Amino acid sequence: MTQSVTNIAAYHFTDLTDLPVWRERVINQTTALELKGTVLLAHEGINLFLAGSKEGVEAFLTWLRGLEPFAGLKVKYSESDEVPFKRLKVKIKNEIIRMNHPAIHPAEGRAPAVEPATLRRWLQTGQDDAGRPVVMLDTRNDFEVQAGTFKDAINWHIERFTQFPEAVQEHMDELEGKTVVSFCTGGIRCEKAAIYMQEIGVKNIYQLDGGILQYFEDTDGYGFEGNCFVFDERETLNAALGETHPDHD
Repeated sequence: MTQSVTNIAAYHFTDLTDLPVWRERVINQTTALELKGTVLLAHEGINLFLAGSKEGVEAFLTWLRGLEPFAGLKVKYSESDEVPFKRLKVKIKNEIIRMNHPAIHPAEGRAPAVEPATLRRWLQTGQDDAGRPVVMLDTRNDFEVQAGTFKDAINWHIERFTQFPEAVQEHMDELEGKTVVSFCTGGIRCEKAAIYMQEIGVKNIYQLDGGILQYFEDTDGYGFEGNCFVFDERETLNAALGETHPDHD
């Protein structure tokens, strides 16, 4: 069956003001283009998951990237047979991903990032380019990790991302002497996580650029076991970015 629905996941840290105005503009564009999904707006940027026709999605991205705050927006793509969202939601939030650490300002500078192809090579050899052992750190909630994660990845079994900073403080010794790659679904949580760890003194910390979805898009998924949980009606995706429809008890 031909998959006719284009799905996108994207975020961009940028300083925004006049959030109600931005919300109205986004609603007008997504509605006109018949897109469904969720868009979160905050003073720190935008986070979105949208689905619709390929033409509609590309028209929206052209419009959004044409606006100065979002010119650098990077997008992860996947396809599906049906739109995995029931409706459109555009919300204003305090953070586009809640961490409860207002001193973290990703728009002012990122932690170092590793590209998916480079990470695949590191995982295959077991070390980074400097010869340090590589450890993968899953920054997602525990129920997401259960669907799938990188082989031997660290999982601190957090129930929500706001618990991550405390978990880092409790497990600093596990990271000593290693190259640490934080990862998440689409890149947003692992970006904040990497900045936080860098600021508290964790050495050799990287974020997986674009998260698991970008890793699946750019590589064959080497080293990832199971499927990637996504927050829409597809529930999980395999390394080919296809729906897996897990069985429910």
